[in-house]
Amino acid sequence: MKVTFIAADGTVTEVEVDEGQSLMQAAVSHDVDGIIGECGGSMMCATCHCYVDEAWAERVGAQQDGESDLLDCAVSEVRPGSRLSCQIRMTAELDGVVIHLPEAQL
Repeated sequence: MKVTFIAADGTVTEVEVDEGQSLMQAAVSHDVDGIIGECGGSMMCATCHCYVDEAWAERVGAQQDGESDLLDCAVSEVRPGSRLSCQIRMTAELDGVVIHLPEAQL
């Protein structure tokens, strides 16, 4: 399955992702600039903040419990499509999902 990450400068990076893997894990393991994942995906920081592309928002779903609290600490602007990529698990339904990355995480 594929995820397309689009950096703030427009750089596009496509990565293959296994079912069940978080988008944060996929980004970190493929050295995608713009996702740090400082806490390793334990939802204790906001360094995996991302913006779900509008066309995919409904399929990805709403923020998980506690996610909005952490996003309040995000360095970059929080938008309606803001999510923590550690909380988005890859499924067949998300194959091809497009994720935009903020300008900064720290």
